[in-house]
Amino acid sequence: MRDLQPYLIVFEWLGLLSVVTFFGSLIAIPLLIARLPVNYFVRHRQEVEKRHQQHPLAAKLVLVVRNCLGVVFLCAGIAMLVLPGQGIITILIGISLMDFPRKHDVVDYLVRLPRVVRLLNWIRKRENKPPFVF
Repeated sequence: MRDLQPYLIVFEWLGLLSVVTFFGSLIAIPLLIARLPVNYFVRHRQEVEKRHQQHPLAAKLVLVVRNCLGVVFLCAGIAMLVLPGQGIITILIGISLMDFPRKHDVVDYLVRLPRVVRLLNWIRKRENKPPFVF
């Protein structure tokens, strides 16, 4: 037991992180899903193309911020696959935020999985929002 003593603080922080991500995902994920427009997955491509036509500096800044936030959500979602939380939905949000080649194909595939469609629309129904249009 003495050999594990130096790592005790690491285990405590990981436990705290697990609790925070669990409760954070229970609150944040449904709010994000409820706030998305009904046709988000249909019009998302068009919005990305418009965003790339903005002022070059603004477009680059938005790209960096969205990608950083997307990586945070993606990593949290992957961690939630083994920790408590809504891993698949968090991964989907992270991927949706990022810009990378063939991203739209990945998002289209994920949001068309029957289990994901049911979960997304169940969350929207709980928030009295209409179901997504895919």
